Amino acid sequence: MKARVMRSTGSFYDVLAEDGQRYACRMRGKIRLDEIKETNPVAVGDEVKIELEHEYGSIVELLPRQNHILRQSVKRTGHAHVLAANVDQVVLIATVKQPRTSLGFIDRFLVAAESFRIPQIVVFNKKDLLSEEWANEVAQLQALYENIGVKTFFISALSDDDLIRMQSLLQHKITLVAGHSGVGKSTLLNRLAPAQIQQTTGEISDHSNKGTHTTTFAEMFQLNTETFIIDTPGIKEWGLVAMEEQEISDYFPEMRDLRNDCKFARSCLHINEPRCAIKDAVEAGTIAFSRYESYLSMVGGQDNRK
Repeated sequence: MKARVMRSTGSFYDVLAEDGQRYACRMRGKIRLDEIKETNPVAVGDEVKIELEHEYGSIVELLPRQNHILRQSVKRTGHAHVLAANVDQVVLIATVKQPRTSLGFIDRFLVAAESFRIPQIVVFNKKDLLSEEWANEVAQLQALYENIGVKTFFISALSDDDLIRMQSLLQHKITLVAGHSGVGKSTLLNRLAPAQIQQTTGEISDHSNKGTHTTTFAEMFQLNTETFIIDTPGIKEWGLVAMEEQEISDYFPEMRDLRNDCKFARSCLHINEPRCAIKDAVEAGTIAFSRYESYLSMVGGQDNRK
């Protein structure tokens, strides 16, 4: 019987089967993905085949993935951690203060999604707490990301009107939602699906100005027949994995269209090479300098995970 993984706690997997029932399953034997080192070979969102046995079911086969979102494992060097698989879009909840989401973190998240051509949305939260000066900074960031094809929204998780906008955004899709702890992700998700999601929101730490972790495992929630949300643990840093230096600029849309105009085309790293179309675009202001800085940090060392 086919099923979709809704939650993984390491030992057990909660799955939603094609008969509409949920089952707790163990993994039978070892399931590995060819040529990919992953700490969790079965992830939330994976489609699997199961067999029912007494109290529990068994996952007997992992079906091919449409895509997945990877980040560097924080526990095992050289390994990847799959946040989720088979998603239609990703939403990053960000804030410009209390806490501040760095542009480097945003860009790494976008690159990870773009590497699988997964549509990306950046939602700037806490509109109700920001002064006009901070709101103007958000507007500038929205313009920056909208210019490269990323949808953005500026919301308050406490606003009913903004809630309606977010509900419309999620309909008929499988959406992964991520962000630093403290950006209001759990508050927003609790309001989007109060009957399905019962998370405990955390307070901002007075010492670190960062939020406390309120989600331990990634989990998928079903809002209706065709709408699913994947909630992820608060992420402190985002390390890229399984990317060659030469391919990273392919995942910056504003660079991808220009790189063939470089003198050295596909082999150009856009750092010190002569007649580089991307460096020229940065100098001309058609590629944002902050985006170029993020690119350099990714090429210069993927252990730099701001």
